[in-house]
Amino acid sequence: MTYQPHLRPPAAPLLPPMFDTDSCLADLPRDLAPWPGTQAHPQISACLDRARAHGGWRWPERPVIFVSDPHADAEGFLRSLIAGGVIRRERGRIALTAFGKQARIVLGGDSLDKGPSNLALLDALAALRATGAELHILAGNHDLRMRMAVAALRGPRAALTEHLFARMGRKILPALREVRDRFVTDADLTALPDEERCRARLLPGPDWPARFARAAEAELHPKLIDKEIAKLTEKLGKFDRDRARSGLSCRDILAAALKCHEVFFEPGGAYAWFYDSMDVVLRSGSLLFVHAGLCDIMCALLATEGPSAVNASYRAEAERASLGFYFGPLANLVRTKYRASDCDLTDRGVTALHRAGIHMVVQGHVNSHSGQRLLAKRGLLHLEGDVTLDRASRALEGLDGIGAGATLIFPSGDVIGLSRDYPAAKHFAPERMS
Repeated sequence: MTYQPHLRPPAAPLLPPMFDTDSCLADLPRDLAPWPGTQAHPQISACLDRARAHGGWRWPERPVIFVSDPHADAEGFLRSLIAGGVIRRERGRIALTAFGKQARIVLGGDSLDKGPSNLALLDALAALRATGAELHILAGNHDLRMRMAVAALRGPRAALTEHLFARMGRKILPALREVRDRFVTDADLTALPDEERCRARLLPGPDWPARFARAAEAELHPKLIDKEIAKLTEKLGKFDRDRARSGLSCRDILAAALKCHEVFFEPGGAYAWFYDSMDVVLRSGSLLFVHAGLCDIMCALLATEGPSAVNASYRAEAERASLGFYFGPLANLVRTKYRASDCDLTDRGVTALHRAGIHMVVQGHVNSHSGQRLLAKRGLLHLEGDVTLDRASRALEGLDGIGAGATLIFPSGDVIGLSRDYPAAKHFAPERMS
């Protein structure tokens, strides 16, 4: 496989003008280079051959800007949109550029958790929506955790759900702190019982493992049941330490979690638009955008009924927040890393996708320290677009400052990977590879 010369001058046309008035992206690359690892990679070559054998590529009719996994870092998200040329900032306000008015912006999931501020990230999304941008918000596993943790505390206690806050909740404690500070009132706290009874509401009862094992038999494989009990035992051992670190009492946590239902899930809630507008997949031409990946069951549904059916099924099941859903094929779309415990993606599913004209998955979920990656997974081309934007992850993983990066996909069939952690703008043009 050889990379053919560009059919246009290699300079500016594929990189729209960037309005970086604060010079916060001075280290962002502006020179194109062939996407590394694609020229002689046999598995990628096989994926491209398969795409050609199934009708070739159809590209989006308008440019698509893909940004994923902002993880509650509004500044990293906004810098990524500036890097992609779709917004500019003027005196603290954002506005669409001429290019931004043409483009579709796809947020690839995991808007929430980690930090520094979940609500600031949501406010940035609201400001972006207010510009008239065409914004598509996809679900991520962290976004799903918030929904399931809140739902578990509101419904009647049952063996299959009473552990879900402890199971899902540690990573949403920063978000609950923000909701506590902004939305919870003294009256909300007064309406709750004492600290010990609030703690008991947050955590499963002492006999939960045995009751859970019996109740889960109809929904989960025995290995998954054992794994869930072991994972919950580990998380319970850390609960009080994590709670103390958050600065929240059990009454604070319960009040904030209950308030989250009002804020995020009730009509008219301050951020109800966030989950209301969320899909789990988006198709554009030969590309499928999803947070994590696919399995054979979802490939079949996509091929026969299309993305709208997948989105409708996900939305309906997510509202019920069952554990079977969490480990099933719909939530697998936001969770999978193609592990042995994940739902299977085999050649049957990949073939069904190709026959339906889908040749590449564009995803987040798997973060990289050197920009976007192109990989063949289970014989299907995947573009990983999580470039480690949030400063909490970057500090933990040894990266400096605030992240910035975007994947640009053009109607011409040119794909550009921009990241401040890679020295060149990666250029992939599959129809020019032979």
